[in-house]
Amino acid sequence: MNSLSERNTDLEQRRRSYIRRHKRTLIAIISVILLLIILLSFFQFTDLVFRPTEGLDSNSTVGDWAMFRHDLNHTGSADPKRTVPEGKMKWVFSTSGAIHSSPAVAGDVVHFGSKDGRLYALDANTGVKLWEFKTGSWVESSPAIVDGVVYFGSNDGKLYAIDATTGNKLWDFYAEFAIKSSPAVADGVVYFGADNYYIYAVDITTGKELWSFKTDSYIRSSPVVANGIVYVGSMGEYFYALNARSGRLRLKFRSSPAVVSSPAVYDGVVYFSNTKGSLYAIDPKARNWPLEHKLMIYWRTLYLYGFAPRPPLQSGLLWSLSFSARISASPVIVDDILHICTGTQLLSLDIHSHEKRWVFEAGSNISSSPAVLDKSIYVASEEGRLYALDIASGEKLWDILIGGKITSSPAVAGGTIYIGSNDGNLYAIR
Repeated sequence: MNSLSERNTDLEQRRRSYIRRHKRTLIAIISVILLLIILLSFFQFTDLVFRPTEGLDSNSTVGDWAMFRHDLNHTGSADPKRTVPEGKMKWVFSTSGAIHSSPAVAGDVVHFGSKDGRLYALDANTGVKLWEFKTGSWVESSPAIVDGVVYFGSNDGKLYAIDATTGNKLWDFYAEFAIKSSPAVADGVVYFGADNYYIYAVDITTGKELWSFKTDSYIRSSPVVANGIVYVGSMGEYFYALNARSGRLRLKFRSSPAVVSSPAVYDGVVYFSNTKGSLYAIDPKARNWPLEHKLMIYWRTLYLYGFAPRPPLQSGLLWSLSFSARISASPVIVDDILHICTGTQLLSLDIHSHEKRWVFEAGSNISSSPAVLDKSIYVASEEGRLYALDIASGEKLWDILIGGKITSSPAVAGGTIYIGSNDGNLYAIR
């Protein structure tokens, strides 16, 4: 009897010991899993591990307009206190194809692409051709000139690096699909999007890929690089913010439908629009919370049936406005005033109150992005007319009929406006 009791006692002790060991093991496993989740969260959803490089950007030299929208923040605003154009034709240069590419000016040379498959370099003062470079297809991408090198994409699927003085090719990078996105160059890296859904970062010295990121659709929007972050929209449903050094996703913002225009960064806020007519203001440092877009679908459904509270706003959204017309042009922001083209109108809005200051009605749709110089704003309509407006009142100062549909955006440098047209001509207006 005692022997049986002793055996039962021993069995109970072993059982309890096993349960304690099992609990400790289970607690250890759960702790490791939780630690991994925490570390993954730090790794994926915070800047503690991969902090963006502050100040990673590059701007045009004073007096130049050396890239699409003037600078890497895409302000579309030229350096003030320059000679103001008066609407007089200075010269015209003809190509054999429509010009969608927006010109870039560095020093006394203007560069632009044409649907005749060539990139041109002209004397900015006379319009005389200095050189041309032939690609395998249309050139709709706008060039960027940095340290004597011209970077641009072609519909032949290649991004080219060309010596700005000689027109000789330094290297090309093959992305397989058309490149209509205009490149941005910052700290030794060129960033651009392609029709194969990818955003690329390529070393400007070697032409070798540093990283690539696949989006949900092809990229026509031109990237902005500001404080170590790349911002760009897609032709699908999303707007993206990526770490410029690594290509790691920081923010995926549902912007449906497509984003054709390029974003602009002003005073710590990112502004962009979609083709439906919505304008968004985004926190540039925002991050998605885990599985945000997947969980939001179920959350909204439960909310509609009364089983859940109202879902939060998308990560990063500060505010948005909706307009009744398509937006394909990029915004311009100067002194807390945002200027944006919607349909046939150019609107001037206070970014704090969101109130309209003035509205200018053009003769037709506006696809070209406006440019600002000092107290004037310049915008071109699809009927081929270039307007100069007083930036404070929206009053028309002058206009000039160029001829041909205009989708190219103006560049302003040296007291001259340079703009391309579907009639195959590049115009210089002083």
